[in-house]
Amino acid sequence: MLIIPAIDLRDGCCVRLAQGRKDATKIYNADPVEVALSFEDDGAELLHVVDLDGAFSEPNSRNRKVLQKIIDTVGIPVQFGGGLRTTEDVFEAIDIGVHRVVIGTIAAESPQTFAEMLAKFGSKIIVVGIDAVRGHTATRGWEAEAEIDALTLARRVAAIGVERVVYTDIQRDGMLTGPNIEQTSLIARETGLRVTASGGVSSIDDLLKLKAVSESGVDSVIIGKALYERRFTLRAALEASE
Repeated sequence: MLIIPAIDLRDGCCVRLAQGRKDATKIYNADPVEVALSFEDDGAELLHVVDLDGAFSEPNSRNRKVLQKIIDTVGIPVQFGGGLRTTEDVFEAIDIGVHRVVIGTIAAESPQTFAEMLAKFGSKIIVVGIDAVRGHTATRGWEAEAEIDALTLARRVAAIGVERVVYTDIQRDGMLTGPNIEQTSLIARETGLRVTASGGVSSIDDLLKLKAVSESGVDSVIIGKALYERRFTLRAALEASE
């Protein structure tokens, strides 16, 4: 199972939110590049970077400058999401060196636009972010609710050629209460998609439970707050995932 450390950017700083709420922001480091380098030094093979301001439709140029610096500094691939809602947004991300992009809002709200985006860039570049509360898909930085449920959205994007989704249980994100293994593995089993689990990981035991359902298609996990709160080290997580 691939362990993917997360770096969430807000006003150029490395932060974590609780359940995606803007009013529950905690700054962990003013230098996200330093964080990225430490993750690389500890053995990470991929970084997950999110522009939270972009996700909230509050573009902040500091975040894109930090993203560029991370890409220029580390030697491992960067997966990036947050506010990518047009073909031009994706072009710009790829142009600065992003390995693959995570598209959420457009996939849920604008199926035709998303299909065109997927046709242009391909499934190796485009990953769908499915963020859900009790199975209902949330969009626009988790501040709006789409008319499509998470499983239906997963089936829809799988049908047009998407290969991977990042599934986030919003209620668990940043709460250290354990991942929603049942729903995450259901998405994988019902669609044939490769699924990256996200939200709630709090312990090495959580990672072992996810690893136990890897045959369903859950082959990777994004970890954020547990690392920043030192619940365990990235090295320990990597060892547990082998």
